[in-house]
Amino acid sequence: MASTTDERLRRWRLVLGGEADGTGRTLRGRDAAMDGALAALYRGAPEEGARPGRGGRRSTGLGGSAPQVARWLGDIREYFPSTVVQLMQQDAITRLGLDRLLLEPEMLEAVEPDVHLVATLLSLKHALPETTRESARAVVGKVVADLERRLADRTRATLGGALDRSARVARPRHRDIDWDRTIRANLRNYLPEHGTVVPERLVGYARAQRAVKKDVILCIDQSGSMAPSVVHSAVFGAVLASMRTLDTRLVVFDTSVVDLTEQLTDPVDVLFATRLGGGTDINRALAYCQSKITRPSETVVVLISDLYEGGIRDGMLKRVAAMKAAGVQFIALLALSDEGAPAYDHAHAAALAALGAPAFACTPDAFPAIMAAAIEKRPIPRGLVEGAGRGV
Repeated sequence: MASTTDERLRRWRLVLGGEADGTGRTLRGRDAAMDGALAALYRGAPEEGARPGRGGRRSTGLGGSAPQVARWLGDIREYFPSTVVQLMQQDAITRLGLDRLLLEPEMLEAVEPDVHLVATLLSLKHALPETTRESARAVVGKVVADLERRLADRTRATLGGALDRSARVARPRHRDIDWDRTIRANLRNYLPEHGTVVPERLVGYARAQRAVKKDVILCIDQSGSMAPSVVHSAVFGAVLASMRTLDTRLVVFDTSVVDLTEQLTDPVDVLFATRLGGGTDINRALAYCQSKITRPSETVVVLISDLYEGGIRDGMLKRVAAMKAAGVQFIALLALSDEGAPAYDHAHAAALAALGAPAFACTPDAFPAIMAAAIEKRPIPRGLVEGAGRGV
C-alpha cells in the first residue's frame, strides 16, 4: 500500500509541477529530468542559460534557440512514448510559436514525424530555405510511408473484394464461372445419392477483369483546418490509383481548383503541390468534378470538407442533387483523420443529408469499408458510420 501511495504522489508531483510543496515529493534523477522537460513547455519564461530536461530543478522555457529546442526534442523522445512526444510537439508549435524554427535542418532532424508535423511543414513550404527542403521532404516521406504500410494492404483487399462482387454476373461464360461461389450458392440443391450439387444459379465475373470497373473522384478541401485530412487523402489517393480496376482522380481546392491526378504516383509530390489555407469554394470544386464524370452510374465522388462554403451554397447543393440523380455515389466526409469530433457547418451537413448524402467524419481505418459500400451501391450501415466518426 505504501508503494502505491508513493507512486500516486510521484505522478501528482509530475502533473502539478512546481516545487515539492503539497505532495511531499522531491524529484530526482530521471523524474527530475522529465519534470524539467515538461516545465520547459508548460511553464513561463526561460531561465537564463537553463537547459530543458536536465538537472534537479524544473527549468522553464525553451527560448528561441534552435539548438536548445533540438536538445529538448531529444530529451522528450527519451523520456516519453511516441504518442506523447507528438502531442508535446504540437503544443510546442501552437503555444510557443516554434514553427519558425522548423525552417532549420537541425530542428527537422530532431522532431518525431507525424501527420500534424507534416501539416505544419506544408503550411511553411514556401518559406523553406534551400538547405531545409530536402530534410522537410524526408520528414513528409517518412510519415507517408508509415501511413501506406498501415493502410494500403487493407484498402486493396477490401476494395478488391467489393469490385469483384460488383462485377459478378448471373450468366457467365463457362470460363468465367467462379465455381467456389457457385457451389456455395447452390448447396441447397445437393443430391446426396449422386454426391453432387445441381448448379441452378451460376456465379461468375465479367470477362475483362483488368478493365476499369469504377471511377473514383476525391475532392479535397485544402483549407488550413483540413490539413490532417489532406495528408491521409493523398495517401489513399495513391493507393487507389495503384489499383488497375479503379480510375482515380484527385482534386484539391480552396477558392481555386487544382487537379493533381498526374502526381498520384507519389503522394509526397501531391502534398507539396497543395496549398494549405485560404478560402473555400465547394461549388466550384464540385463543378469541376462534375465535368469529369463520364459514367455516372459507375462513379464514386468523395467530398472531404468541413462544409464551410465560401461560394454559392445553393449551387453546391444543386450539383450534389444532380450527381445523385444521375446515379453517382456521393460521400461527404467532414474529416478523414484520427482526430476527435470536427468543427463543421451543421446547416450544410443537414442539407446534404436531406439529399441522401449524409455527412460524417471518418477515420483512416474505416475509410476502406465505407468505400466498399459505395462501390457496391449499398447504403453505408449505421454502425459503420458511427464507428467511422460522428454521423449527422
